[in-house]
Amino acid sequence: MRQEWSSLATRPVPRYTSYPTAAQFHDVADDGLVEACLRSVKPQDPISVYVHVPFCEQLCWYCGCHTTIPNGYDRIARYVDLLVQEIALWKDRLPSHGGAMHLHFGGGTPNALRAQDMRRLLLALKQAFHLRNNAEISVELDPRTLTDEMIAVLKDCGVTRASLGVQDFNRTVQEAINRVQPFVLVKHAVEALRAAGIKDINFDLLYGLPHQTADTVAHSAQLAASLEPDRISAFGYAHVPWFAKHQKAIDERVLPDAKSRFEQFQVMTDFFADHDYVPIGLDHFAREGDALAKALQSGQLHRNFQGYTTDTCKTLVALGPSGISEFPGGFIQNAKDIRSYSEAIAEGRLSIARGVERTFDDRLRGAVIERLMCEMTVDVAQVCLAFDTPLSQFDEAFVRLKELSQLGVCVVRGSTVSVPCEARALLRTAAQCFDAYSSAEAVPVNRHAKAI
Repeated sequence: MRQEWSSLATRPVPRYTSYPTAAQFHDVADDGLVEACLRSVKPQDPISVYVHVPFCEQLCWYCGCHTTIPNGYDRIARYVDLLVQEIALWKDRLPSHGGAMHLHFGGGTPNALRAQDMRRLLLALKQAFHLRNNAEISVELDPRTLTDEMIAVLKDCGVTRASLGVQDFNRTVQEAINRVQPFVLVKHAVEALRAAGIKDINFDLLYGLPHQTADTVAHSAQLAASLEPDRISAFGYAHVPWFAKHQKAIDERVLPDAKSRFEQFQVMTDFFADHDYVPIGLDHFAREGDALAKALQSGQLHRNFQGYTTDTCKTLVALGPSGISEFPGGFIQNAKDIRSYSEAIAEGRLSIARGVERTFDDRLRGAVIERLMCEMTVDVAQVCLAFDTPLSQFDEAFVRLKELSQLGVCVVRGSTVSVPCEARALLRTAAQCFDAYSSAEAVPVNRHAKAI
C-alpha cells in the first residue's frame, strides 16, 4: 500500500449498499413513509424478497449480523409462525406488482430451520409473492450444520443458488473467531449440493481476521478456488466491538494493521484474477461466463444489501427483524430486536421502526455511486443527462475528488471518474465524494467500518 494512502485506509466509510445509507435512517412515527414507499411500486415491475433468519447454533465472534443463540428449537418454531404472519401482512399491503424474481434467505443461519419449516416458508413465500418460474432462489448456509434432509428440501423447493460461509481455512484463524470448519467439511457440502442439482455455489471469505497473514490468506484462496465456486466474495472484517459486543472476545493484539489488510486484499484479488475469476467491483469475483460477470460486461450489474447482484428489481421486501426493504420511494427497516418485531407482528401490523424517503437528489447521487461501485468508472455527465439535471450539481464532489486524484486513488478526465485497479480497496473512499450526507452531517466516527 502506498504510504500516502495510510490515512485514507483507516478513515470510516459507508459500504454503499444503499443510498442514502442506514446512517440517515430516522425513527418512523406513523404510516406516512410506508404508504409513500408502497405507492412507488409499479404494477408491472417485479420485486425481490429477503428473509432474515436471526439464529445460529454458535456465535461466530467476527460476525456483525443481527443474530442470537436460540437455546432450543421452540423459539425458532415460534419465529417461523411470525414470518408466515408477516408474509400475509405484506401480501395485503403490497400493491399490484409483477411477481417475485429473486428470493434470498440470509441470517444468521437459514439452515438453523428444520427442513419442514424451510419447506413451509418457501411455499408461503411463493404463493404470497407470486414467484416467477425463472426466479432465482438463493440461501446462505453454514456447512457445519447442513444436513442431507435440508439439501433435499432446498432441491424440492427450487433453490438455485447456495452461499457458503467459509471465511478462512486456517485452523488458528478459525479458532480465533470461534468458527472451526475443516476444508473437507466444506468440500462435502459443495459436493452434496451439486449432486442435488444446486450447482450455483458462492463462497464468502474474509480478510483482516485475527492471525491472518498474506500467506495464510493466499492458502485459503487456493483451497477455495480448488472447489470451483461460481462466485467468491472477499470482505474485509469490520472490527466494531461497540456495535457487535461479541467481537470483544477477539484479541485485538493479533488483528492485522491497515498495511497488512491491504496486502491480504491484494493477494486475494491477484490470485482469483489469475485463476479465471473476473473481479467484480470492490470485493466480488465471478467465473467467466457467470451471470454476474456478464452483468458487469453489459452494464447491468447492481449493488444492494446482499452485495453485488444481477437483481434489477427496484423493490425489495425484507422480512424479519432488522430487515431493510427498498422501494423507488425510500427505505424502511424492521425493528432490530426480536421482541419488538414479534409484538408488532402478533398485533397484526408490520414492524417498521426506521427509514428514510428518497429525494430526487438521493436518486441522482445513488445512481452515480452505484455505477462507480459496480464498474469502477462513471461518466457523471451521462447520469446527469438521464436525470435531466446539470453537471454543476456535482461541483463540490469534483473538488473533493481532486485531492484523491492527486493521491492516485482516482483518475478524473472531464466528467468521467475512474478508480485504477491498484486502488480498488479504496473504491468506497472515491464514492464518498458524491455522498452529500458525508459532508453535510457529522456522522459519528464509529458509525462505519474503515476503508480498508
